[in-house]
Amino acid sequence: MPQIISLSPENAMARLVPHILEMESAAHGQRIAIGLAGGPGTGKSTLAAELVTMLNALKPGSAALVPMDGFHMKHAKIEAMGETDRKGAPHTFEGAQFVSFLHHLKHASEAVSGPGYSRKIEDTVDNAFTVQPNVKVLVVEGNYLLLTEGPWAGVRSLLDYAVFIHVPRELVRQRLLKRHGEEGLFSEERNRAHIERNDLPNYDLVEQSRERADVVFELDVAQ
Repeated sequence: MPQIISLSPENAMARLVPHILEMESAAHGQRIAIGLAGGPGTGKSTLAAELVTMLNALKPGSAALVPMDGFHMKHAKIEAMGETDRKGAPHTFEGAQFVSFLHHLKHASEAVSGPGYSRKIEDTVDNAFTVQPNVKVLVVEGNYLLLTEGPWAGVRSLLDYAVFIHVPRELVRQRLLKRHGEEGLFSEERNRAHIERNDLPNYDLVEQSRERADVVFELDVAQ
């Protein structure tokens, strides 16, 4: 069972950074992968980006962000499948490609580029980031890092340390409504329906995987 800690995002960073630096030192030059998992709207993307910034401030060029979201299926493919209403669910990702990419990254000695996801266009973007050869810490971020279903089951063994980010469900609902509204792509009615039908069930699914983490951070956060 993972250790469960209630703390602020700032204190989460204060715990993670020295622990990761110790892990990096103990790896003797080998790359390590730190996973930040959690449901949609929990703030894990922001935390992951801040973690990379802090690690690079201490050791320039040592850390890189690896987002799972870049492995969404192309929107056209999801449309062809008739699954646009379920976009964001595990089966609408290229899970096997993500596992293969992460395995390659852990052992690569050359620069490797990977895809990202743009909420502005609701689609993936090729070559959105590049992991340089000198990077020793991969900060891997995504909803489904700890799932046991399908190709996702291959992710956990590639993570040297897994953190699960928990935020209460009702706060997640409020955050997602705000996020979708700021993107301005759809009506509020459509956004509410999508959140209830898709995002919150995904949140519930991801919560079931928290026991596979090394530590669970229950974040004390404002909206």
